[in-house]
Amino acid sequence: MMAAFVSEYGILLVSLIAAGLAAGLAAGLFGIGGGAVIVPVLYFLLTALGYGETAMHVAIATSLATIILTSIRSVMAHNRRGAVDWAVIRGWAPWIVLGAVIGQSIAGYVSKDVLTFIFGALLLVLAMQLYFGRPSWRLAEDLPKGPARMGLGSALGTLSAIMGIGGGTFGVSLMTVCGRPIHQAVATAAGFGVAIGLPGAAVAIGNGIGKAGLPPFSLGHVNLPAFALISICTVTMAPVGASLAHKLDAGLLRKLFGVLLVVVSVRMVWKVIGG
Repeated sequence: MMAAFVSEYGILLVSLIAAGLAAGLAAGLFGIGGGAVIVPVLYFLLTALGYGETAMHVAIATSLATIILTSIRSVMAHNRRGAVDWAVIRGWAPWIVLGAVIGQSIAGYVSKDVLTFIFGALLLVLAMQLYFGRPSWRLAEDLPKGPARMGLGSALGTLSAIMGIGGGTFGVSLMTVCGRPIHQAVATAAGFGVAIGLPGAAVAIGNGIGKAGLPPFSLGHVNLPAFALISICTVTMAPVGASLAHKLDAGLLRKLFGVLLVVVSVRMVWKVIGG
């Protein structure tokens, strides 16, 4: 029985562990959510294993679930250094939650091809930001409040939930162009992940209940083995990536990673367009 289990699910389990390790390393090295790695890896893996009809939905939903634990761990670690602005988290979280619900609701009801195309296009935007972005860019002296905060927070949550990524990806850029120091931006935006991952994963579970063609051991669109293995590996590898970031040329690494994301983005878009 054990041999049959290993034969049937061994490749899946090993691939999930590898995805988690790579995602954790990327999160620590580049200061972005591991979803930029987790979603494409899960998508291509599940498609290769014959779950193409639900691969993209499951990849995004499972990535959102992993964000919950990694975000909590990250923001607590930053808080011990006094880098988290909790007033920003409290003020922005309700609108980010609203956006996450909207984003995953949209994702749950669009076709796999449309969702894959949207992800690929947004991944290209992220790649450009990684390659060309500079922490010194400024558009405002401080973060907006009132209607502007409501709109930007909701947009941040919506885009992140559609892509299956944490708040660090767009949140850090938003905070730095609004005058916040990069270290405070990274620390505070890490807390956005819970406001994205928790409601996003909950909606994804509801959207996928009873859906045909899901990978084994899935709860709605969230695949439980993938969630467990990737979460463990991501939490383990993130500190390693952070340590390496201080020893290597961070600017060069971000550019190389940006190029890699362009390749992944183009491949995903072409898979939709070219069939």
